[in-house]
Amino acid sequence: MVVEGPPGRLARLTLRAIGIGFLATLAGTVLALLTSQLQGAGVAIFILSVTIAAVSGGLWAGVVAALLASIALPIVESPQRVFGFEQLRDLIAAVVFLAIAVVVGLVVGNAADERDRASRREREARLLAFLSAKLLSGDVPDRVLDEFVQVLLEPLGLASCQVSVTLDGQEIEAKAVRPGVPRGGPTEVIPVVVSNIPLGTLIAERPEGRRPFTRDERLLLEAATRQAAVALDRARLDARARLAQLDAETNQLRAAMFSSVTHDLRTPLASIKAGVTSLLDASAIHDAIQQRDLLTTILEETDRLNRLVGNILDLAKIRAGALIPKRVPTAVDEVAEAVVARMHRLLADFAVELQLAPDLPEVPADPVQLDQVLTNLLENAARHSPRGGTIRIHVSETRDAVRVRVSDEGPGIKPEEREKVFEAFYRGRESPESSGSGLGLAIARAIVTAHGGRIRIEETTGGGTAMVVDVPLEETVL
Repeated sequence: MVVEGPPGRLARLTLRAIGIGFLATLAGTVLALLTSQLQGAGVAIFILSVTIAAVSGGLWAGVVAALLASIALPIVESPQRVFGFEQLRDLIAAVVFLAIAVVVGLVVGNAADERDRASRREREARLLAFLSAKLLSGDVPDRVLDEFVQVLLEPLGLASCQVSVTLDGQEIEAKAVRPGVPRGGPTEVIPVVVSNIPLGTLIAERPEGRRPFTRDERLLLEAATRQAAVALDRARLDARARLAQLDAETNQLRAAMFSSVTHDLRTPLASIKAGVTSLLDASAIHDAIQQRDLLTTILEETDRLNRLVGNILDLAKIRAGALIPKRVPTAVDEVAEAVVARMHRLLADFAVELQLAPDLPEVPADPVQLDQVLTNLLENAARHSPRGGTIRIHVSETRDAVRVRVSDEGPGIKPEEREKVFEAFYRGRESPESSGSGLGLAIARAIVTAHGGRIRIEETTGGGTAMVVDVPLEETVL
């Protein structure tokens, strides 16, 4: 057995081996004296004591027990001849017994040492596998390092463990301390390195008065530190990949916003300009009906342009966190009636059914913002419904909210797109050019969420889409 470590540790191991060997021999001597009447019992008992010493204390404990047993055996076997070594027969017997005992001690001691080494390697492999699973879990580096230093305390008998690294200019530090354990013992400093680039250090500290780290323990610390370095490097690469993806999505969103806003601003502006140009054309002759149609078109397109600009401003407020409802007791059914009356021109090509439950309670809400939610929902329904179709608005009461349901007879929304349609500037796969700016539903959800409510999409029995809004009866603090 190779003993690693400084002389102090070697001395402690030697004293332990001598102590175990002495105690095993003493116990064997007492037992042999008690069974001295049995022929050959002493040899068997001392062989057993040597085996027990080797199993308990290792190779050197077995050797010490063998030496002491070879001295004690002649005394036990022939107590009347204490100095029987002068006789050749006793000397030969003692030498043979010593050889047998040493062989037994070596074999059993080596087997015990191999068992201990195998058990230690298994514990180390399990520890490294556990650390690998923790480190490569994909969690944030701070939390990963906190668990990493905590896991190392118990298996290595540490008083404290600390990791300090610098990752992409950010300093990350994790420290774990065993409560009630005195610090100030031997310390081991392991560099955290990945691809020959130093990231920081790991400092492992034993309790005060404990033995220094062995070579195997240092190797285990280095292996664990390498795993931590790999995990940190992976976290760094993942962060860069997410940043690159975010930049790509941001650029895509900007492009979509620019395209959407440009298209939706040009369309009403073109209609307004065409109507005004026609009215100002001195060579054109318009009767009263034609003039009224042109002015109606200009008014409708101006309202449409005003809604689009309002949505863009509201989106800016949402992203700045400035969309705060001014809550007052509000009758949702009255808001619904007002919105339908105001949008009669936009809804002229559809059959509109407005169903209001009787005795609806008021809700704490911002009436202007609720008006905008219903306006956006009706505009969305009109955009996707076929001409001559039916748009239904149903206002009712649930257990804890007033519910508004706006349904149409359009093509419907696929299940995989029902969350995406609430994202800003998202256009459905069907007819993207006529699907609007993609702001209405995003703003509607933001307003409903600010009121503590909920908006979702449901299927209708005859096809189409139903937008369901729940406005809480009591004010919800977000």
